[in-house]
Amino acid sequence: MMLLERDGGPILVIAPHPDDETLGAGGLLLRARAAGRAIHWLIVTGITEQDWPVEKVVRRETEIDTVTKAFGFAGVHRLNLPSAKLETLPLGEIIGRIGKVVNTIKPEMILIPHRGDAHSDHHVVHAAATACAKWFRYPSVRWTLVYETLSETDAGLFSSDPFIPNIFVDISEHLEEKLHITTMFNDEIGEFPFPRSLDAIRALAMTRGAASGTRAAEAFILLRGSF
Repeated sequence: MMLLERDGGPILVIAPHPDDETLGAGGLLLRARAAGRAIHWLIVTGITEQDWPVEKVVRRETEIDTVTKAFGFAGVHRLNLPSAKLETLPLGEIIGRIGKVVNTIKPEMILIPHRGDAHSDHHVVHAAATACAKWFRYPSVRWTLVYETLSETDAGLFSSDPFIPNIFVDISEHLEEKLHITTMFNDEIGEFPFPRSLDAIRALAMTRGAASGTRAAEAFILLRGSF
């Protein structure tokens, strides 16, 4: 697949919250890593002891470290902006923070959440990230893909902005590893029919695979691509 060719540049996945990157693009990231591509993780929000129990904050830090090692990320970049409050911040500030990371990494591909997701943080991150995909300001970015996030994309109430994928990535060889990494998020994962469950993740991968002629796939919306 040309998008994941071995001699390509870095890939940056932009996650409003830890677990979004795994749910939406974990298979793509693992496939890219297997091809020798450098993969980077940008986590936009963070939690602090001011707003969350100490135990949860400590547990979240451990999860991030564990997931980082499991994916083999070349870099993890954290903005630590307030979770569930991004809409209260100036969009220009968020664009500037994400833009600094993009300029540092110089990714060839960026992966971003869907604008129609249910969570307000996803709306804001989508808007800010697309601003950081402009070729004349961030010339390294040749591909901008939108991923879907179980429990957010499927729960979106914006009928005028549905998730209609036009790119499918075969993750058949990496689905089990993606599922294993998903379990590392502990509190975020529940039993089926909870959307963020292993059964639901596998079912979605199989559905996307059936749509694209593979055993398992992830689906994306290609916003911009350049050969």
